[in-house]
Amino acid sequence: MRSYSKKITLTENGRGVWTIDPIMGCSSGVKLDKKGCFSDCYAARNARIYGYNFSNNVLRFFENDKHKDSIIRKINKLKFPFIRMGNSGDPSENWEHTIYILESLKEINKQVVIITRHWNKLNLSQLKRLNNLNVCINTSISPIDKNIHVNIEQYELLKKYCESVLRCVSFDFNTKNNEGMKYSMVQDWIFNTYDVLDTVFRCSKSNDLYKKGIINIKETKFLSKNCFVSKKNKKTYFGNCVNCIDKCGMTKT
Repeated sequence: MRSYSKKITLTENGRGVWTIDPIMGCSSGVKLDKKGCFSDCYAARNARIYGYNFSNNVLRFFENDKHKDSIIRKINKLKFPFIRMGNSGDPSENWEHTIYILESLKEINKQVVIITRHWNKLNLSQLKRLNNLNVCINTSISPIDKNIHVNIEQYELLKKYCESVLRCVSFDFNTKNNEGMKYSMVQDWIFNTYDVLDTVFRCSKSNDLYKKGIINIKETKFLSKNCFVSKKNKKTYFGNCVNCIDKCGMTKT
């Protein structure tokens, strides 16, 4: 199985958003489920397809000042309003390294959106350093999370130090199923209590949530390809990031 390169890169993903991952892999997510979150993590799936070891966290670095400066120049020329961290690995796996990379990119004219499951909590020193950075942290939760309150606490705490957004992976629950009804009630509580970004769940027909009748799924097109999705709100946007009005909750440029 291949290991990820330690050289940090700026790449455009299939949805048109530019990402610079300080960490590749997600050992915490794979430890809970070998297929990643909800047994259908797209990053874990891509790693399997290309033969990478997603269970091993690899910290990425700039090779030298020339490499760093070239990435900064490229970011500053992008028309997209932000860059993202957390595409092929969770930045919370090592907050110290993630913040080090953020501080190395202070000269960019874009906001950095971090998407995280908060496998590790930020300490006070790290939180204070975020105060000086143009960062929007998307805290990812779902109604089936066992530690949902821990992540909500992190979301609330982060409001004091940077832009903080609650990002919910939602589902079309089958309320005729006992578990589906239970999770549906939790989901309604989340949406009625918090202002959240609604995230569509992409899955396979072999996913246990579907096979056990807990969620309903529907076949649809995503970036010109057929896939199966489950989502609470039928109107939730699902497509290229360029046309999305939410822009991961970011407001600063």
